[in-house]
Amino acid sequence: MIVVHVFAHVKPEHVRAFREATAENARNSVQEPGVARFDVIQEKDNLTRFVLVEVYRTPEARSLHKETQHYKVWRDTVAPMMAEPRTSIEYSNVFPSDEDW
Repeated sequence: MIVVHVFAHVKPEHVRAFREATAENARNSVQEPGVARFDVIQEKDNLTRFVLVEVYRTPEARSLHKETQHYKVWRDTVAPMMAEPRTSIEYSNVFPSDEDW
């Protein structure tokens, strides 16, 4: 499993539109066979900051996700909403591991 945290800082005037576009992307993403989980979380004390927690079954699944139409629409829609460029960190899960399933 590959776990990716995507950090997004949105311009205040775009928070609602970002939430809507990102929720639509997440709804579609969880339908992909290689996606185990796709969470969208918002910071409580700074509503302009979000983290997308993406869990892929394989490294290839992450690449395939970026080729989907819904991802491309989301990427292009939210690009002008960003207060700064998105960043991400990739993790390997420790528990549960593939052997624990």
